[in-house]
Amino acid sequence: MISEKLKIAAGYILICLIWGSTWLAIRVGLDYLTPLISSGIRFFLASIFVFIFMKFAGIKLQKDPASLKLYLILSLFSFVIPFALVYWAEQFIPSGLASIVFAVMPFCVILFSKIAFPDDRISFNQLFGVILGFSGIVIIFSENLTLDLSKQLLGIIAVLVSSAMQASIGVTVKKYGKHLNPLSMHLVPLFIAGLILIFASLIFENSADWIFNFASVSSIIFLAFFGTVVTFTTYYWLLKRISIVILSLSAFITPIVAVILGWLVMNENFSLQTLAGSAFVLIGILFANFSGLVNYYKSKSLIAK
Repeated sequence: MISEKLKIAAGYILICLIWGSTWLAIRVGLDYLTPLISSGIRFFLASIFVFIFMKFAGIKLQKDPASLKLYLILSLFSFVIPFALVYWAEQFIPSGLASIVFAVMPFCVILFSKIAFPDDRISFNQLFGVILGFSGIVIIFSENLTLDLSKQLLGIIAVLVSSAMQASIGVTVKKYGKHLNPLSMHLVPLFIAGLILIFASLIFENSADWIFNFASVSSIIFLAFFGTVVTFTTYYWLLKRISIVILSLSAFITPIVAVILGWLVMNENFSLQTLAGSAFVLIGILFANFSGLVNYYKSKSLIAK
């Protein structure tokens, strides 16, 4: 029987690896499809996957008023608006800068957690770990970082808003979504988000720019199944079991995975600076979870005795 702690560790590693790979998959897809249609089909297809899994598993859709309200919130503020903002922003700012700006999410999580859970204490270890991790992301991308606020300010603001939205959604689900099944809670939001984005694409994007070939279709299928269904289901499963601050630190690992994949697949630069920044990130995550690790090994030693 696999222990709960091992499942949690495996789930954490899984979302970091897959979300890190989605940057490469998105880049491949955008070579052939426009942003709104690509993300719209991704979410619509993901909702079909969720529906099939729910049928096979016998999971029923929760329809109480609180769940319906959360479905609407998730569709708009976890999928439609944040993803549209990031796609739009990357027309004006480089991906490295976008990664740094989006990595403020753990700070937003700490802020929103203090508002939503005033009795929960954010430890010094967690706060210092977040600062170390963020420093690592800055180190990784600072080598190629250029900042021109006259041209990039709106893009930076867009990514900041997207990051804050994702953080607020995580805290909202942590507080009000405990009764929701991690799989079924995405059926309606993904379906709504897919329809909205596809409809927006038909209005604002030129269909002549769409090329459906093996690369673009493979990108969408990968992003729909692994980058959406698997990751978000695992994320919200983890959300019920570990600190949301610790979980939010996955936002620091995904850029490292993206850089490594870019180096392996696209022959992009991988320097000692990247290695140093990655070390800061990993040390920060270990530091943030220091108390949990100490308690875990103490319990192991007591069992051994």
